[in-house]
Amino acid sequence: MADSIQAATHLPLLHIADATAAAVKAARLDTVGLLGTRFTMQGDFYRGKLEREHGLQVLVPGEASMDAVHRVIYDELVLGVIREESRAGYLAVIDSLAERGAQGVILGCTEISLLVKQADTSIPLFDTTAIHAQAAVEWAIAT
Repeated sequence: MADSIQAATHLPLLHIADATAAAVKAARLDTVGLLGTRFTMQGDFYRGKLEREHGLQVLVPGEASMDAVHRVIYDELVLGVIREESRAGYLAVIDSLAERGAQGVILGCTEISLLVKQADTSIPLFDTTAIHAQAAVEWAIAT
């Protein structure tokens, strides 16, 4: 709906995928993993925009791992439940994405950063909540 909202108003839209792509490119990466809800990982809103408009290669987990990532978000993280076994599962998914060529991983759901921190892995993580908030602050200061 981002395009529809922007077309219906004359207000600028700070698209989260644009801000994230800028952060990934600033880190000089071109292949990233994407974690989030099933919709985020499979849908065009995020992944498609990163690929089409920003030229990034975006990798997502296989079906079983995608199910696990999605389940942890809805059954645990949104409820404030943080489990060590879920952290270990996410780190295994991150490692798998890195083995497939991901140079960094986008945490494409606000709750994931509650579970996984940069200190947990050597691969760069891109926390979209923080990136989007920083982009908004920078835009507000510049205008």
